[in-house]
Amino acid sequence: QVQLVESGGGLVQPGGSLRLSCAVSGRIFSINAMGWYRQAPGKERELVAAITSTGSTNYKDSVKGRFTISRDDAKNTVYLQMNSLKPEDTAVYYCNAEIRRMRGLPYRDYWGQGTQVTVSS
Repeated sequence: QVQLVESGGGLVQPGGSLRLSCAVSGRIFSINAMGWYRQAPGKERELVAAITSTGSTNYKDSVKGRFTISRDDAKNTVYLQMNSLKPEDTAVYYCNAEIRRMRGLPYRDYWGQGTQVTVSS
């Protein structure tokens, strides 16, 4: 079993902050890139932020300067610090990781169950 479990979502006022966490568990050989995606009702799922195994990052333009992605390899966990939140950030946020289960197997994508983030006054 490989599981990705998100936490930290909830209701916050505009201008507020939330910190999302995603912990990977199970028997794994290595983790390559990790990232956060989001999907609002009636919209397609979109990449919010991603981080490579060496720490290189990229962000959706609309969250640059407000969101920060980081990872703790000792805990197999990726984080998304979200500051200055706007109503447009409201969505279900999904964790993603490229994981190789064993030596000799290719990397493949694994997804978390999603966590709701609602920004409203």
